[in-house]
Amino acid sequence: MTGGGELRSGLSGRLSGPVRSVWAKHDRDTEGWLPLWCHMEDSGSVAGLLWDRWVSSNVRALVAEALPGGEEDARLLAVWLAVVHDIGKATPAFACQVDQLADRMRREGLEMPTRRQFGADRKLAPHGLAGQVLLGEWLEERHGWTRKQSGQFGIVPGGHHGVPPEHGQIKELDDRPHLLRTPGPSRPVWQRVQDELLDACADEYGVRRRLGAWRAVKLPQPVQVLLTALVIMADWIASNPELFPYFPQEIHRTGQERMAAAWRGLSLPPPWRPVEPAGDVEEVFASRFDLPPGAKVRPVQEAAVRLARSMPAPGLMVIEAPMGEGKTEAALAVAEIFAARSGAGGVLLALPTMATGNAMFPRLLDWLERLPAEEGARLSVLLAHSKAALNDDYAGLMRESRQQITAVDTDAETPEWRPRHEKRSAPAELVAHEWLRGRKKAMLSSFVAGTVDQLLFAGLKSRHLALRHLAVAGKVVVIDEAHAYDTYMSVYLDRVLSWLGAYRVPVVVLSATLPAARRRQLAEAYAGAVTVAGSGAGAAEFEAVAQTDAYPLLTAVAAGRHPVMERPAASARGGAVHVEPLDEDLDVLADRLAAELDRGGCVLVVRNTVRRVLDTARVLRERFGDEHVTVAHSCFLDIDRAANDADLLVRFGPPGKTGDRRPVKHIVVASQVAEQSLDVDFDLLVTDLCPVDLLLQRMGRLHRHQRGPGQGHRPEGLRTANCLVTGVDWGSEVPTPVRGSVAVYGAYALLRSAAVLLPHLEGARRPVQLPRDISALVQEAYGDAPTGPEGWAEAMTKALEQQKRHRTDQAERAQVFRLGDVQKPGRPLIGWIAAGAGDADDTRAGRAQVRDSKESLEVVVVQRRLDGSLATVPWLDKGRGGLELPLDRVPSPKAARAAAGCGLRLPIQFSYGDVMDRAITELEKLYVPAWQAKDSPWLAGQLILALDADCQTRLAGFSLHYSQRDGLEVSSD
Repeated sequence: MTGGGELRSGLSGRLSGPVRSVWAKHDRDTEGWLPLWCHMEDSGSVAGLLWDRWVSSNVRALVAEALPGGEEDARLLAVWLAVVHDIGKATPAFACQVDQLADRMRREGLEMPTRRQFGADRKLAPHGLAGQVLLGEWLEERHGWTRKQSGQFGIVPGGHHGVPPEHGQIKELDDRPHLLRTPGPSRPVWQRVQDELLDACADEYGVRRRLGAWRAVKLPQPVQVLLTALVIMADWIASNPELFPYFPQEIHRTGQERMAAAWRGLSLPPPWRPVEPAGDVEEVFASRFDLPPGAKVRPVQEAAVRLARSMPAPGLMVIEAPMGEGKTEAALAVAEIFAARSGAGGVLLALPTMATGNAMFPRLLDWLERLPAEEGARLSVLLAHSKAALNDDYAGLMRESRQQITAVDTDAETPEWRPRHEKRSAPAELVAHEWLRGRKKAMLSSFVAGTVDQLLFAGLKSRHLALRHLAVAGKVVVIDEAHAYDTYMSVYLDRVLSWLGAYRVPVVVLSATLPAARRRQLAEAYAGAVTVAGSGAGAAEFEAVAQTDAYPLLTAVAAGRHPVMERPAASARGGAVHVEPLDEDLDVLADRLAAELDRGGCVLVVRNTVRRVLDTARVLRERFGDEHVTVAHSCFLDIDRAANDADLLVRFGPPGKTGDRRPVKHIVVASQVAEQSLDVDFDLLVTDLCPVDLLLQRMGRLHRHQRGPGQGHRPEGLRTANCLVTGVDWGSEVPTPVRGSVAVYGAYALLRSAAVLLPHLEGARRPVQLPRDISALVQEAYGDAPTGPEGWAEAMTKALEQQKRHRTDQAERAQVFRLGDVQKPGRPLIGWIAAGAGDADDTRAGRAQVRDSKESLEVVVVQRRLDGSLATVPWLDKGRGGLELPLDRVPSPKAARAAAGCGLRLPIQFSYGDVMDRAITELEKLYVPAWQAKDSPWLAGQLILALDADCQTRLAGFSLHYSQRDGLEVSSD
């Protein structure tokens, strides 16, 4: 047997002689192998099924639009490129790697040097690049294409290992033809084998008749990306030996039988196929969301649905509306309409933090369970951040969806896959699919909730970027809290939006406090330079987007069209907030709260640094008692922080959900964690001075809900909404914010915030009217016009210069690894991610690539007992506390998961060069080899911080103390 598969048909039937000896896959353990023709056929079959049963309609339509034969051409091209993607393996530079398989080929006349004889030159011909060159030569020499014409097709096999080649790499290979065909008598044999494979592929897959028409095609770069990603998927699936066993075991199966067995074993969930919801807005919201009795759809929600239905084509919609106005529900309703009208096959919810992602995930599941679906439909779902497996909702979904991916009996009539539990009664079954996991594939799930980093990675030059683009191209993208992203992140976000516009991906952007200039930047980035620069009218209309002060506001942009704005009415919610300056002294704060809480009440005190949170809580506990003061900040164990958030929602959430659990008198001292995505409601707000948009977000936690007629269920003295602003020396000629606030936000943003608040702080102290004043305050604070008293001008100018230098630095650093813009159609993706960042992942280092933050240290916190053994911290509930963590073996799954849930991000002082290096060195002393097992991933690769029996330790010259009540406290020696 020279190549195996004599009983097969298809591509095999067109080949004979030496070509059948060319190999593609080899297993060193079993000595099994796979002929190249077989892997090519497998890959093409997978690509065809992916195209027919997995790729979303909008992606298929985008590819089809670029080709003269429409969708028929698009499918032909996708399958053919998957078939020929590994043609570069039919070269001596690749084939020499396995001696016995190379000898088999030599016996058929395909002479080649040994791997050692090739030397370092062999690395200049990776089989992807070799495949691009061979396919290009075949198109040029046998079909009359130019090199430019062939390059836009050849780049797909060239980039199927995650990085499209660069011009220099192509030149180096062109200069070394011996890597593609061995010189001498065997060169014609190599040429004949390569041509025979490519000819057979063109004939078997019906492409030869279309090559003439395709020669005139100019493939848009987004289409090149999508085809590359589809080929990568097909290659990965076809390379799985569990699904596609190696020879000689498979000799008895036809290609169709082999593919049918593999597809059943994979059981990949199809894309979402939504139908635009019928009925009026009230009916849509009643059927999709768990609305309180008597609740009415708000004007912003109604306007968003109406605008989505009226747009000529789905595009970008920016929804600006007050806090608590139901923007998330509006976004999901718009997403369903956009998906139905565009053919998108899923939704991506991008949120600022892991905590907000965790909070959104159950809301996503609730919405999915209410969506209509065909009987037996399955939808793949993902929580996308590095600690998703610790989320109970997602962990439960993974357990229910557990799947062993293996090839199945070809005679089976039903898939091997079965959910482990049949708990959900949703119209569509929700699954966390086994194959759609891992940093490179997970985003391919249909429905994703996660951090915005996952979206920003689509603008980062990184390996396998094409897969990320395929993942977002098939979805509706919802970007929440758009005001929360700084200049560095915005550089990436704007570039991603430009690519999303090119893919015609529908996008919904949400914000309560969006500066007008930023609104315009988002709209222009999505619409593209052609629309903006095309005419004076277009430019004027985009300028109008930046000039309006309407609020609430909806802004809609479809690709190639001018923006449209709608100004819905505000709901009846909101009211007057009285703003008052408060002295920075903590005793003054304690005295004021004592007076305000004379008859009870719930107060939120927001500080800009964790240090200020803890210092404030210490003073207030001395005055009010431990039982009346709660702390919330980012330096808690993951599991404790999640419990803190849940506790805040229970005690301070909406009236219908908290019942009688709301305390009579209580003070919550929190950092910025209280700013967003927590539906909590307080009677009085005290806040450090911060940028005005964030201050308004904090005000959104003040009198958030109606508690009785005229707020009559609140304590008598707190029925008027009052916000006390501190963290600044109000007595100096120019207000001086505390040092920690300046370090976090910069002096200019704080001074502008103070300036626009002056009319509400001085004299008669005109209240801030919500929502009426939100846009006016934000636009003035972020505008270019001077503001504030004349005596502040010098300080303002100096602070502005500092801010400009900082933002310029941010923008320049962000551009180092930022993806280029979409180039004109027909230009190959050569060098697309040149000088890139390597792999992009949701590790601390990965997140630092798209956020302007120092790489933070994350540790897993355990406790060292008096006898020296390790255990989980003792206060964990559900029997997880005090579990043994043995040093000589893998801990039990329960103990390992409990320990992993105790992740902690160390504060900023551990992120500086020498301190970080010293801390890592000290932490690495507690390295437990037994915990690094591949079958127990919870603790593998983690830095372990062991606290003593008193929950204390020392690290890099700092003393650390942790308590369930206050989180981590750090003091220098």
